Amino acid sequence: ITGRLDVYGAQRRVDGYRDALRDAGHQVNELLIEPGDFTEEGGRRAMTRLLEREPALDAVFAGSDVTAAGARQVLREAGRRIPDDVALVGYDDSAIARHMEPPLTSVRQPIVEMGRAMIDLLLAEIADRRPAESRGPERRHAVLPTELVIRTSS
Repeated sequence: ITGRLDVYGAQRRVDGYRDALRDAGHQVNELLIEPGDFTEEGGRRAMTRLLEREPALDAVFAGSDVTAAGARQVLREAGRRIPDDVALVGYDDSAIARHMEPPLTSVRQPIVEMGRAMIDLLLAEIADRRPAESRGPERRHAVLPTELVIRTSS
C-alpha cells in the first residue's frame, strides 16, 4: 500500500519494493500495488481493494505505520490473523508501531540525521551563488540508511 504518489518518498518506497522483488527473482505484479495516502482511512480503503483482488494474499507492506494500522483493521474484520495469515510491515517506526497489537514490524528512518542532512543541503544551496538556471538540472540530495525493526507482525 503506497503513500501519496505525488510525494517523492512514497515514489521511492514503491521503487524499493519493486527492486526488492526483482532482486529476489520475482516478477512485479502491479495489481498488488494499491495507492494509499499515508492515512489510516487510506490504509483501510487500499486494504479492502487488495483483498477484493487477491483474497489469499499473505503479506502487506504499507507506506506508513498509520496506513498499516488501517490495513490491520480491515484484515481483522476479514478474519485474517496477523502474522499467522498475513504478515504486516509498516514504515516510519513511529510510536504507533510499538503499541499496535501485535507490535508492527517497521522500517526506521534516521530522523535526526535526516534533519541534519536537510540543513546541510539547504545551507549548501544558499551558499551556491550561481544563478539557479546555471546550476543545471541536478539537485543536491542525500540517501540515508534505513533499518528494519522486526516485531511480531511479520
